[in-house]
Amino acid sequence: MNQLCFQCQEAAKGVGCTTKGICGKTLESAGLQDLLVFTLKGLAVVAEAAEQRGRADDGAGPFICKALFSTITNANFDAARINALIGEGLARRNALKAEIGFSSDLDAVNWNGTREDYPIKALQVGILSEPDEDVRSLRELLVYGVKGMAAYTEHAAVLGFEDPAIYGFMVAALASTTRPLEVPELIDWMQRCGEFGVTAMALLDEANTATYGHPEITRVSLGVRGNPGILISGHDLKDLEELLAQTEGTGVDVYTHSEMLPAHYYPAFKKYAHFAGNYGNAWWEQDKEFAAFNGPILMTTNCITPVKLAYRDRIYTTGQTGWPGVPHIADRPAGGSKDFSAVIEQAKRCRPPTELEQGEIVGGFAHAQVMALADKVIDAVQSGAIKRFVVMAGCDGRHKARDYYTEVAQQLPEDVVILTAGCAKYRYNKLDLGDIGGIPRVLDAGQCNDSYSLAYIALKLKEVFALEDINDLPISYDIAWYEQKAVIVLLALLHLGVKHIRLGPTLPAFLSPNVAKVLVDNFDLKPIGTPEEDVAAMLAVA
Repeated sequence: MNQLCFQCQEAAKGVGCTTKGICGKTLESAGLQDLLVFTLKGLAVVAEAAEQRGRADDGAGPFICKALFSTITNANFDAARINALIGEGLARRNALKAEIGFSSDLDAVNWNGTREDYPIKALQVGILSEPDEDVRSLRELLVYGVKGMAAYTEHAAVLGFEDPAIYGFMVAALASTTRPLEVPELIDWMQRCGEFGVTAMALLDEANTATYGHPEITRVSLGVRGNPGILISGHDLKDLEELLAQTEGTGVDVYTHSEMLPAHYYPAFKKYAHFAGNYGNAWWEQDKEFAAFNGPILMTTNCITPVKLAYRDRIYTTGQTGWPGVPHIADRPAGGSKDFSAVIEQAKRCRPPTELEQGEIVGGFAHAQVMALADKVIDAVQSGAIKRFVVMAGCDGRHKARDYYTEVAQQLPEDVVILTAGCAKYRYNKLDLGDIGGIPRVLDAGQCNDSYSLAYIALKLKEVFALEDINDLPISYDIAWYEQKAVIVLLALLHLGVKHIRLGPTLPAFLSPNVAKVLVDNFDLKPIGTPEEDVAAMLAVA
């Protein structure tokens, strides 16, 4: 076994990728990511010690956050950039260590980080370095939850919204994974991770809505225009804002792809006449959709797949995303903007996009918009017009079993409303499912980054209906997961007390049988079944 990575839903054979990642991760990049996480743990140990000695390092938490973001699934495959992060992490650790006179027997703190050590060290610190299956499972669950939290927190930080308490938790959580904790202590860390996950999600919601306004019900074009275009994918709204400003008046249109679709719902972006519409579907279909687009593609965050020759000469990365040899747009200077001029100039020389489909799609049902419709929704529930809500949020992926979510959407009765966020919606958001008294049967709250809206809506409905328990609401949870942002959403829901969650298309490979049993016994977490069985079970509790 050369590597073991089981952080995403497509872990080979439901166990783990051992020679090459399903995502395209090589042995080298997998090993470097393990080393980066190990380095960040060492930095966290020293930063925690500095905090205890009255010498807080305000830069350690933000750096850990940004670096962890680069290790989530389908983010950074570029060895040179991961190496640079390892180097910066070691430099920060060593400087702080020297400043406070810190010493420790922990290998995470003391390894010298020379390039010659990397291959051996990667094997020593990988997932299998912890022999106890249950401890390994809970530690990785915590690390993956913190990775997902880091993604949400970094997005908020880009917009100028930060919470030192979140950074403090990340530091403490990573440091805890270097200690010989017992299973009950690790379970407590998992629960605390869910608590801070809610905080991070709320912070990002505040950042997005304060900067760009509350999402509104919006009809988004699925067709194309006759101008050259730039296709922007990923999740970063700041990158989109700057790209739109720099392309205004150039004759180049801007299209969204996958998780950038919900950008169309924000009022701030509607002033741009060249913000053309959404092109394509979920992230995993990008190979053929990027080829058909004809113009440049800008990947702003995770979701990049192995780059194909058909568009190899017109794809760019930025932020924490990277692919070997692909041009990378540098971070914005303090007080400035990123420079997208190379992308724009190339777009001007390209043919317009090849049309994939026509029509429109409706979205924009984040919490403020749903609350604006609260009276209508409550009346529909009380009258029986709406019998149940089913939360079908999360991630999409290649797995054939994900057809399940399309079939569930098709089989749900006409008095059931689907609440969604994330790219899981592409399994059913273009179906003609109709509406209930003018309320669409698919209410799209936005990106996976907007999952907080779904929790907010549930908590508000609990308040409106004067219920003691969130699980007494007429809401079922049928969640699709893929990567670590979905992990923190799950932990956040568990922290809020949500039970009876169905999770698919498979349970995480990093859950040992005993840890899975804890989640089943305490929260009734369960794998998906057949569409027929699960629809019947969800309706039976209505």
